[in-house]
Amino acid sequence: MEISARNSLKATVKKIVNGSVNTEVTLELASGIELVSIITKSSAEKLGLVEGKQAYAVIKSSDVIVAVD
Repeated sequence: MEISARNSLKATVKKIVNGSVNTEVTLELASGIELVSIITKSSAEKLGLVEGKQAYAVIKSSDVIVAVD
């Protein structure tokens, strides 16, 4: 896979919740560290996403905001 985005995190699909239009995909990056993404249902089907499958969380953003308490 070649991609221009700088933040590509290898993960495992932990949970998939299908809606009528969108699908909520929970990716586990490491034990106890999860990331949730909402993608179209057709994209999830096209990618063949199933629980346990390896996938990548690709994060492309022009701004990253850092905050502290």
